[in-house]
Amino acid sequence: MAGVLVKHEALRALGREILVSMGSDAREAGIVADHLVDANLSGHDSHGVGLLPTYVRERHADFVRPNRKAILVREDGVFGILDGDAGYGHVMAREATEWGIARAREKGAAIVTLRNAHHIARVGTYAEMAIEAGMVSIFFVNVVGGGLQKVAPFGGSDARLHTNPICIGVPMGSQPPFVLDFATSKIAMGKVRVAYNEKRKVAPGVLIDSHGVPTTEAVVLFEEPYGAIVPFGDHKGFGLAVMCELLGGVLSGGATNQDAGLRPGGLYNNLLAIFIDPTRFGELPYFHREIEAVLAHVKASPPANPGAPVLTAGEPERAYRNKRGAEGIPVDAVSWREILDAADNAGVSDAAIAAAASAAR
Repeated sequence: MAGVLVKHEALRALGREILVSMGSDAREAGIVADHLVDANLSGHDSHGVGLLPTYVRERHADFVRPNRKAILVREDGVFGILDGDAGYGHVMAREATEWGIARAREKGAAIVTLRNAHHIARVGTYAEMAIEAGMVSIFFVNVVGGGLQKVAPFGGSDARLHTNPICIGVPMGSQPPFVLDFATSKIAMGKVRVAYNEKRKVAPGVLIDSHGVPTTEAVVLFEEPYGAIVPFGDHKGFGLAVMCELLGGVLSGGATNQDAGLRPGGLYNNLLAIFIDPTRFGELPYFHREIEAVLAHVKASPPANPGAPVLTAGEPERAYRNKRGAEGIPVDAVSWREILDAADNAGVSDAAIAAAASAAR
């Protein structure tokens, strides 16, 4: 069965219905649903509406708790420690980012940790918030819980980590923002999930089977005997993944992946975020002019493939937003069925589910 195309407005409405049915107030439901749909619009389907069935399961298991606010555990000058209290990570990370932006405006910089937040989804969203406020931002995030670990260490043969992302955002003045946002695994977990749903293979070199042998079969992440994703860049990506575990997990006081007994049952994130006000280093016109010149310089390289010019971070997302905003968001058939089933399990009305189904084509 082929997948469907769904307008982003219909997906936002369905997401809100699901979240409200599970106990979120209208504000929280809007933040979470919009975050997921905006990830799809940006081309990051791994962090989009395909996560709603997971959220429904974890809400029923009380792994995520609605209408929580981030708890400010301690603040000391430019430092802030926040606890997510198992609330929706989209809200918790937004509040941590808002705290960091406000403190960086006052002090010139801020260093924030957030622990015990349910899944925060696309980290680039928070970098974009910082950019809108004129701030440089750096995020180190670890992922814990959510069942089995999925990423093998470089040279290893089984999974010991998750997809631990890093994100860096830089404001560009009048130019579109520069947002570098990537998992430290060679492929995002959600992309393997889509391949599994569509019963197709993944590219060579991104997965290993239960014996540590390279494979293109997505099934190894979802059915026994389990395999793993490999880190990007071999030892370099592995080193960054461990650094996310140390800075995002250990420094925040959150859970890590070293002891199954300490891992939460649900899908959680912990993070370290750094916010920098660039005006404290000099005049903004120079800052913006030089950044624009650097990017123009690298983009001027003649493309190796004439049909594929050099792109810098943020450009692919903007292209996706234009295309998907006009044409609709593609959702594979299995994920779409799971989303509608999740809506039913959440208690969404038959009329609302029918309206969402009719919006797909």
